[in-house]
Amino acid sequence: MDNIFVAEMVGTAILILLGDGVVANVLLKDSKGEGSGWIVITAGWAFAVAIGVYAAGTYSGAHLNPAVTIGLAVGDLTPWGDVPQYLAGEFAGAFIGAVLVYLAYSNHWGGTEDAGLKLAVFSTGPAKRNTGANLITEIIGTAMLLIGVLAIVGTNAIAGEQGMVGLGTGLNPLLIGFLVWGIGLSLGGPTGYAINPARDLGPRIAHAVLPIPGKGGSDWEYSWIPVVGPIIGGIIGVLLFNALT
Repeated sequence: MDNIFVAEMVGTAILILLGDGVVANVLLKDSKGEGSGWIVITAGWAFAVAIGVYAAGTYSGAHLNPAVTIGLAVGDLTPWGDVPQYLAGEFAGAFIGAVLVYLAYSNHWGGTEDAGLKLAVFSTGPAKRNTGANLITEIIGTAMLLIGVLAIVGTNAIAGEQGMVGLGTGLNPLLIGFLVWGIGLSLGGPTGYAINPARDLGPRIAHAVLPIPGKGGSDWEYSWIPVVGPIIGGIIGVLLFNALT
């Protein structure tokens, strides 16, 4: 992986394969993990983040998340010229990861009658639909993500080439996984904690185009919230961290 696009694509594909994969395991009919609950989902997503960061950290800094990329660029921690590569890799990887989940669970879509559960494998949705409240939840959760990442790694590390190498080694990816686990356990209830525009939009597009039997709609009416909310939250998180340190 010799460029940002490839690294971000591979890392984000791993993130979605393991993250959406654990949701499929818990929600889809006759899966061995069916009904195992929220703790399993949040733990699976935490491990997904950690492995994705390990895979891409040495090569791109492992943003794996447009909210991270844009937030760091606003905070002068990522060059704006690199942002298009990051975003393209993140969205492409998210779509690829979602397709792989579809293939891995190909024997379980037909037996799952609830179209809402099928959509939930791919993208987030609110427990109680309220535009303002849902948007605020995503802003808070993503701000916490950026503050936590910067607290773990440090702004000097993220801005420097050595920091990009260090992010993907040692305990840093695992600690970031724990951070995402904590966000899911504490703040995930209202909206399913997208905290990542690519994580939600890429798989939502996959849901829309894949031949999933009985899948229903892709809830495009809600889809802007897990995109806009995390971007706002990521910027706020970086600016708050910089202001307080």
